[in-house]
Amino acid sequence: MVKLLLSAAGLLCLLGVAWGADDEQLVREVVKAFVADYNNGDFKNAPTYTTDDWVHINPGGGITRGRDEVPKEVRAIHKTMLKGVSITIDNMTVHFVTPDVALVDAVHTSDSYVTPEDGVKHENERQIKTYLIVKRNGKWLLALDQNTIISNP
Repeated sequence: MVKLLLSAAGLLCLLGVAWGADDEQLVREVVKAFVADYNNGDFKNAPTYTTDDWVHINPGGGITRGRDEVPKEVRAIHKTMLKGVSITIDNMTVHFVTPDVALVDAVHTSDSYVTPEDGVKHENERQIKTYLIVKRNGKWLLALDQNTIISNP
């Protein structure tokens, strides 16, 4: 009887790991979809991977709310200062806060760009983005992203 219970418990643990691995991969795909839209600069696919109440916090601390408003802001910056600029994912860590909420920390490296207000050229800039990804109606969606420039000592 004990062997049967241990076997059943082991099977449940394996199933839990498999479900977690699938969810982790799906969460990672949401981040990759965001990065692909960032690199295209159009954010045309945002409705497929974001919540209606998506919140975007830019490196300057500005906050934009809503799936209708966030793409307007990011498209505008990608038509000017970030035109043609891409980011690559250096590493990504997924933390499940609950079975339906994931917090992702991702370090990105950005192509070079110049900030027009001060003329500073940003080369090989590293950024850490925090993504809050939630499961709604069985689908993982981006609810919040926040970008911080990693300062070099």
